[in-house]
Amino acid sequence: MNIPLVIRLIAKEAKKYRVTAISQNTSTPYKVLVSCLISLRTKDEVTEKASQRLFKKADNPNKMIKMTEKQIGKLILPANYYRTKAKRIRDISKVLLKQYKGKVPDNFDELMKLKGVGRKTANIVMTYGFGSKNHIAVDTHVHRIPNRLGWVKTNKPEETEAALKKLVPKRYWHDLNDNFVTFGQNVCRPVGPKCPKCPVNSYCDYGKKALKK
Repeated sequence: MNIPLVIRLIAKEAKKYRVTAISQNTSTPYKVLVSCLISLRTKDEVTEKASQRLFKKADNPNKMIKMTEKQIGKLILPANYYRTKAKRIRDISKVLLKQYKGKVPDNFDELMKLKGVGRKTANIVMTYGFGSKNHIAVDTHVHRIPNRLGWVKTNKPEETEAALKKLVPKRYWHDLNDNFVTFGQNVCRPVGPKCPKCPVNSYCDYGKKALKK
């Protein structure tokens, strides 16, 4: 199980494709947080455009609370659940101003206290918002790919996160989410993975089985 080699090959392959929407909005922790909230159950290209429209009008909590939920919702359309997300973005912005002096907390546990922020979002903010190298954000791609590779046998993202922290050398943690998400969207897809063209198919339990069929 040559994990460093596989990670490097996946990173090399991921460079052929567009970077994820969230990693493009890394200028401030607030932008990372808001982009991540928009991205839930939403395609990457939709998230990217929605985030850009919103940030042109409001790129910090002070500006955001001056808009109504309806105005925010209109800007992030056609993101799924845009009304719920608009309310959440505005509510979190108010909490940041009231409890954190308008700043996104640079503490994982404090981030988890924000309504609507789960482990994945908190890890992404810590990683891409604050440049932390102590966190691994696990979404559906980062959960699926290590299971297909045979690195882990887990049922839940939080189990995958804990397992990866034991298996993956720490120097690879920071870029793992970005590379695996891009790789998962374009090569190791949930349905119709491109196993014959995959650069790590010879290291992958799923790929080896798929190529034998």
